[in-house]
Amino acid sequence: MWLRHDPATMRTSWTWTSPHLDTQMSVARWGYAGKPFLLFPTGGADHLDVERFKLVAALAPLWENGRIKLYSVDSVCRRGWLAEIPAADKVDWQRRYSKFVEEEVFPLIEYDAGPQNVGVGGISLGAYQAWLAATRRPDRVDLCVGLSGTYLMERRLEGFWNEDWYFHDPRQFVPGLDGGLLAQLRRARFVLGLGERYENPGYTDAAADTLDRAGARVDVLRWRDPAGHDWPTWRTMFPMVLSATVPQATPLVPEPPATVL
Repeated sequence: MWLRHDPATMRTSWTWTSPHLDTQMSVARWGYAGKPFLLFPTGGADHLDVERFKLVAALAPLWENGRIKLYSVDSVCRRGWLAEIPAADKVDWQRRYSKFVEEEVFPLIEYDAGPQNVGVGGISLGAYQAWLAATRRPDRVDLCVGLSGTYLMERRLEGFWNEDWYFHDPRQFVPGLDGGLLAQLRRARFVLGLGERYENPGYTDAAADTLDRAGARVDVLRWRDPAGHDWPTWRTMFPMVLSATVPQATPLVPEPPATVL
């Protein structure tokens, strides 16, 4: 594993060869304290996509002031969901990626931020990854934010189904949750947001309905035109949602007592 710190961007990054994916993967982090929050990139982008499109800068008031420790992880969607490969291979890439997140990325975040629940979030296909991680592992995730989410993947599978797909489609496996996992899912908070332009509200409605039927806490936020499936909308929406859902930071240094006149 390689560890790098870039003082100019205040970014720390880890890179290693994933045993689950057999390829080099990276995670970046901004901030020094606060609730760990993991971002999944859009489409087939990498872990620095959120920095290039200035989402990291938009969230700076949160990570600079100790409310969140912001993480971002590489995607393999170009090799899986977006590739011209058989449907079974797409599902297998997703299975391996979920294992990578659950057994490599979550432990790295716990090592870096301490033993606490994490938040996850994403945009477009990244929102599907966040939704999936939160529903598969509610024992680790207590906050999920999905914007302009592409939650329904059937059109990419052309009728294919197997057991692996069942366990990577929350609409299929969430109704079967019970016991401790269901109780943990109901303690988590889900916020799904979308605009009006270039959106597919049916995706968000289906994801919200799955969560609502399971008794989970889900809020659907709909922004009017000109909000849409674009970075200006997401740079506005994400800070608003996290500011409303993440607790205020506890000061690291106690404030001096007030002077009595």
